[in-house]
Amino acid sequence: MILTILGWIVFGLIVGFIARALVPGKDNIGILRTILLGILGSVVGGLIVALFTGGLRSGAAFSPVSWIGSIVVAIILLVIYNKVTGRKGVRR
Repeated sequence: MILTILGWIVFGLIVGFIARALVPGKDNIGILRTILLGILGSVVGGLIVALFTGGLRSGAAFSPVSWIGSIVVAIILLVIYNKVTGRKGVRR
């Protein structure tokens, strides 16, 4: 159970950092929000991928399609978050 939680945190951190790197400008969201962004992007992205591929399969979380889906959804969530909160700064 602890390893599963740590796995989600690490995966969320990786996906969140990739999303932040791909969205132009400075994101003032911190490490905790980056992790939450990545986890939420992974969950929603995984559900969307499962809809198009016929369901959840063992090992599907490590497929390239799942990673891309997670990152794309995390980018969309980050853009929405920045628009709603107005927290987007200028990168210096």
